[in-house]
Amino acid sequence: MASLVSFYTADRTGLSFELFPPKTEKGDAALLKHVARLSEFKPDYVTCTYGAGGSTRGKTLDIVSAVKQQFNVPVASHLTCVASTREDLRQYLNDAERRDIDFIVALRGDPPQGATTFEAVEGGLQYANELVELINGEFPNLGIAVAGYPEVHQEAPSADIDLDNLKRKVDCGADIVITQLFYRTEDYFDFCDRCVVAGITVPIVPGILPVINLAQIQRITSMCGAKLPQAFVDRLGEHCDDDDWQFKVGVEFATAQVSELLATGAPGVHFYVLNKSQVTAEVLTQVGWSCE
Repeated sequence: MASLVSFYTADRTGLSFELFPPKTEKGDAALLKHVARLSEFKPDYVTCTYGAGGSTRGKTLDIVSAVKQQFNVPVASHLTCVASTREDLRQYLNDAERRDIDFIVALRGDPPQGATTFEAVEGGLQYANELVELINGEFPNLGIAVAGYPEVHQEAPSADIDLDNLKRKVDCGADIVITQLFYRTEDYFDFCDRCVVAGITVPIVPGILPVINLAQIQRITSMCGAKLPQAFVDRLGEHCDDDDWQFKVGVEFATAQVSELLATGAPGVHFYVLNKSQVTAEVLTQVGWSCE
C-alpha cells in the first residue's frame, strides 16, 4: 500500500478527488460515470464523505470499495467523532480494513443539526487529534489525512489556537493536511508559512471547489467562512441565470487558481467535485494535467 506522503514529493504532484454518497440508485450509477471520467486524469486516491450526524457511513464504504474495485485507485473514507463511541469507531475502522480501504480522513465533525457546539457522546471522542491517535495506535496500516483551515475554523477562538489544534493532529500521527476550500490564493500560502513556523512539516494539500453557480457557492462559503473575491462575485453576477456563463467564469477562475498554486509550490490539488466531473475535468485540461 502506498503512503499518503508518497503522493507529494519533490518530483511528483498529487491529485485527489472527494465524493459524497448519493441518495438513490440512479445517483450511484451517475456517480460512477463521473468517476470514470475523472479517473482519466490518473488520481492518486479518491475520498468519500458521509452525511451529517454519521448517516450514510455504510454507504460511504460501499462507494469507496466500488471505486477501488472498478478503477483500481487507492481510496479514503471520511470518519468523524460525531455520535460515536470509541467502540463504534473501532468497529468502523475494522470494517474499513476488511474492505481494503487505504486511508482515513479523520475529522471531529460538525455539531449535530440544531446544536451550536460539539459535544462528544458518552464514551466518545471530543477532538480530531484523539481520533488520529486512535487510528495511528490501533490501525497503523491506515494512512491518515486531517483538515486544515487557511481562513481559520469558525469555532476557533483565534488563528493561533486553530494552528495549535492542527499541530496536535499532525503530532498524533496525521500524514497530510487537506485544506478547506478557499478562493484567495494568498490565504493558502500565508497558512503554509504559518504552518512551517509552527513546526508542521507534512504536505499541506489545497482543497479546491470550482464554482459553477454563484448562489450555490455563496451558500457554501457562508457556512464555512471562506471569502470570495469581490471581482469574482461581480463577474459571476453579470449573468446569474446563464449556466454556461457561470461555468465559463468558474472554470477561468479555478484554472488560474490551480495554475498559481502549482507554479508556486503547492504539493498537489484535492478537488471537491460534488459528484460531478465536467468542471473539474475542464480545469485539469486547461492547466495541462497529463493523463498519461
